[in-house]
Amino acid sequence: MDQLTATRPAPGTVNDDTFLTGPRFAAVLDGCTDPGRPSGCEHDVPWLVAHLSGHLAAQLAMAEGTSLPDVLERAIELTREDHPNCDLSNPDSPSSTVTIIRETDEHLDYLVLADSPLLLEHTDGRVTHLVDDQVEHLPSYTFDAVAHWRNRPGGFWVASTDPDAAHHGVTGQLPRDDVRRALLMTDGVSRLVDRYEWAWDHLVTVAAKSGPTALIEAVHTQDSLVGDPTGPWPDPLPGKRFDDATAVLCHIADTN
Repeated sequence: MDQLTATRPAPGTVNDDTFLTGPRFAAVLDGCTDPGRPSGCEHDVPWLVAHLSGHLAAQLAMAEGTSLPDVLERAIELTREDHPNCDLSNPDSPSSTVTIIRETDEHLDYLVLADSPLLLEHTDGRVTHLVDDQVEHLPSYTFDAVAHWRNRPGGFWVASTDPDAAHHGVTGQLPRDDVRRALLMTDGVSRLVDRYEWAWDHLVTVAAKSGPTALIEAVHTQDSLVGDPTGPWPDPLPGKRFDDATAVLCHIADTN
């Protein structure tokens, strides 16, 4: 598996995203918490993302025969052990999305937990878009409602303090030779589609031609134009104006 990677924080901020790669796996993580709410944790989001990604990388490297949900479950358990003095029952504890792919000689396994999308370009040219969209179906989006529904049945699941969350993502397996490329990204990149009207397959095309850095430059350029009355997005758009952005492009099947 050949890989190209890129990550960049939103301007003037610390990067809550990260990525990890190995000879036969790749993953992206996007950390999050509710600003201004007590989390019960003495650590910040980058701490959580760093520890979770470190344990996840070790588990992916050592437990090749273990399912991806079980790998992620163990990584969450180990991260819990890293901060036993924090209130791990607090629903606002720092958390993270997790998107993983792992190849074997015959298959490509994937796991998508929360809203960091995965694009798979098949050898026939089709592009499959995979995302865990549970958060889009909540009955309410107030801070209290989101905290109530985080990591519980009927709500949405993220990697935080509950190891069982690892078993509530989107998972699957495809023949390795059916996938030419995989593009993993955080929602700071996928907003090119959600906000700026790109097509999913165009993201793969740009990443394959110019590398994942080109996607990050494109999205931050578009973000900078929001609110400019002379630009394509003269009015404010919902959500943060800028976001951390991470993308990992993996070349899977031989195409010669």
